[in-house]
Amino acid sequence: MAEIMLSNQGMHGLGLIASENRTVRRNRCVPIATAIAGLVWLAVIVTATFLMFAYAATPGDGGAPPAVWPSASHVARDSSKPTLVMFVHPRCPCSRASVGELAVLMAHVQGKAIVRVLFLHPAGTNPGWVETSPWHEAAAIPGVAVQRDEDGAEASLFGMKTSGDSVLYAADGRLLFHGGITISRGHSGDNPGREALQALLQNQPAQLAQTPAFGCALFGPGTSTAAPIACRIENSEP
Repeated sequence: MAEIMLSNQGMHGLGLIASENRTVRRNRCVPIATAIAGLVWLAVIVTATFLMFAYAATPGDGGAPPAVWPSASHVARDSSKPTLVMFVHPRCPCSRASVGELAVLMAHVQGKAIVRVLFLHPAGTNPGWVETSPWHEAAAIPGVAVQRDEDGAEASLFGMKTSGDSVLYAADGRLLFHGGITISRGHSGDNPGREALQALLQNQPAQLAQTPAFGCALFGPGTSTAAPIACRIENSEP
C-alpha cells in the first residue's frame, strides 16, 4: 500500500511538473507572438509612410506649353506687361498650396503682371462645381482674376495637364516660364518655381525656366476629356 501511495504521489508530481512546463512554454509564446505582431504593424506603418512621401514627391505630367501665346486663347492678355496664368482643378487638395504660394508671390510683384487663375469646369457639371475653397482663396488675392475653363479648353490650348501648373508669357507673347510653384504635393514654403517667377517679374535673371508641377491630373488618362474627379487625396467638398 505504501508503495502504491508513493507511486501515486510520484505520478502526481510528474503531472505538476508537466503542467508547469506547459505553462512556461505558453508564457514564452505570448511575448514572442506580441513581438511578431508589433514588427508586422511597424512594417505596415513604415511602408505606408514611405508610399505617402513618395507620392507627395512625384510630380504630375509636365505638359508642353507653346513657345508663343496661343492666338486662339480667350484669356485676356496685356501687351504692355507679362501675363501669368495658373491652371487649377477645383477639387484638387494639392492645389490649395499652389494658390497659397501665388498669394505669397503677388505680395512681392503686385502690379507687375496680369494674373489669371483658370479653374477646370468639366462638361456636365453645374456652374457652382468650381467654386471650392481654392476658387475663393484665389479670388481673394489682390491683383488676381479667376475664371472658369470650360471643359479645359484653355488648358488644352496651353498644353497643361496638371493642376497648379503655371505659365508666364512676356508682354510680346514669348514663353518665359512654365511649371509649378510648390516643392511637392500640398506643401507650402520656399520653392524654385516661385523664386523664378519673382525674379522674372522683377526684371532679374532667373535660375530656372521650368519646374515640376505637383497636383492632380486635369484630364482623364490618355484623353483630352476634362477629369471630373481629383487625385486620390479626396477633397471633402461636395
